[in-house]
Amino acid sequence: MRARNKNRFNGLWDAAFAAIVSLNTAYAQENHKAEALRHAEAAVEAGKAGNTAGVAEHAEAAKTHATAADQEKASEHYKAAVKSLEEAIEHNKMGHAELAGKSAEAAITHLKAAP
Repeated sequence: MRARNKNRFNGLWDAAFAAIVSLNTAYAQENHKAEALRHAEAAVEAGKAGNTAGVAEHAEAAKTHATAADQEKASEHYKAAVKSLEEAIEHNKMGHAELAGKSAEAAITHLKAAP
């Protein structure tokens, strides 16, 4: 009798562990999307202020998170957001903070549309 209950108990632990792991993956993806949005929004604000250092920092961070979100759940919106963020980074390197901010705005549109 004890062995049967022990096997049932172990099966419940296995199921609980699997559920936690799958929830953690979904949370991580949402976390990357949320972080990408947060940094892209900060890049836009930095661009409006003419702060090239702020644009660089936030556009790079947004790109990192958008890439991670795309790796977890591939989407054309994540890919387009990464491309827009790369454009923001390039504009910023040329000293065009305002144009970099506009590219970051395009990234926000794609991130919001991503799953």
